[in-house]
Amino acid sequence: MIASARTGRFDEALAGLPREALIGLLDDWEFWARPDQLPPALAQGGEPWSIWLSIGGRGAGKTRAGAEWVKGMALGRPPFAAAPVGRIALVAETAADLRDVMVEGVSGLLAVHRACDRPVWEPTRRRLSWPNGAIAQGFSAEDPESLRGPQFAAAWCDELAKWKKPEQVFDMLQFGLRLGDRPRQLVTTTPRPAPLIKKLLADPRVAVTRAATQANARNLAPEFLTAIVERYRGSRLGRQELDGELIEDTPGALWTREMIERSRVETAPALCRIVVAIDPPASSGARADACGVVAAGVSESGALFVLADATLERARPAEWAAAAIALYRKLEADALVAEINQGGEMVTSVIAEADAGVPVETVRATRGKYLRAAPVAQLYEQGRVAHVGAFPQLEDEMCAFGPDGLGGARSPDRLDALVWAITALALGPKRREPRMRRV
Repeated sequence: MIASARTGRFDEALAGLPREALIGLLDDWEFWARPDQLPPALAQGGEPWSIWLSIGGRGAGKTRAGAEWVKGMALGRPPFAAAPVGRIALVAETAADLRDVMVEGVSGLLAVHRACDRPVWEPTRRRLSWPNGAIAQGFSAEDPESLRGPQFAAAWCDELAKWKKPEQVFDMLQFGLRLGDRPRQLVTTTPRPAPLIKKLLADPRVAVTRAATQANARNLAPEFLTAIVERYRGSRLGRQELDGELIEDTPGALWTREMIERSRVETAPALCRIVVAIDPPASSGARADACGVVAAGVSESGALFVLADATLERARPAEWAAAAIALYRKLEADALVAEINQGGEMVTSVIAEADAGVPVETVRATRGKYLRAAPVAQLYEQGRVAHVGAFPQLEDEMCAFGPDGLGGARSPDRLDALVWAITALALGPKRREPRMRRV
């Protein structure tokens, strides 16, 4: 069947199957699932896992994966289990989520079973009973003490990152996982930088799979993807809820995610001055730093807007000069602002060689990066700087940059270019510019 799908003859292969085979195929989760929706072979450290952490965006298929895993465990179907697992715990954020999502939802446990295998759901007892005798008991994460006493061989925890008492509930569950040869548990969740999530991600004994919302596009309304992705792409919320990324701030960093998000806009007003700032690398080649290229503008009222991040990785001088000039032309900017600490006259000569008509304002760093960046961060704190759209890589650098830099000896090239651009517009010598442009 897989070969038929790859050769474009899937419909023909289906047409030739008897009814019983078609029903069996529909029930074959291994056939339909993506690799991230099936149990991993090993944990992050290379050993058999006891915890599988499935992280994904909204609508990525986490609930279906969880329901199919519990079904496979209860019925004893490989690759989920070699024999039926008799006692299973289901833990949701609330009792309503247990019922509406994990059990009765469109991708919940009742929906993924055929009639002959479907368990009986007893809402008042929060219990599912399979024809083979397997039982799944439901719990709300609002009540950690309800997990004191029962024992299980497997557990499915849904949306752990949203639990109000995650550590207490999770700890109580661990004491109850004491049946069978190798108790296992699946955690399906949209990521949040909660301590327990970070602890699980760092544990080599935990298996981790990831999926973005886009991975499940065939099962989602096209209009949903178009509208939601266009609106939230690149923002903190979009990266967390759609891409399944764990987004967090670095303690002591000059910028926070909230600081950037509260001033994000879709378009900029008419701008009276626009600059493209360049932070050139000290060298070129495979080990060279990136060349930061960031554009920003200022309105007549003094409001500042970050317009573009065109940073290049490991680019030769002619390449980054061409990229900066192209952005200058596109935005009808007033000048290129270039740091010359690293390259000196080479920077201006490379730009002049590419286009001698582009005005270049050279700047030289006389203070450390942190001291230069602090006044710019203060402008963000005051709500005077807005990002027009989202710039994920630039924003990651901003929210990771503290007194000790980025860590790991990384160079904040995008951030440096941003600092030069905002400094030229708001913290340097005042300039009068009558032209007004919209971008």
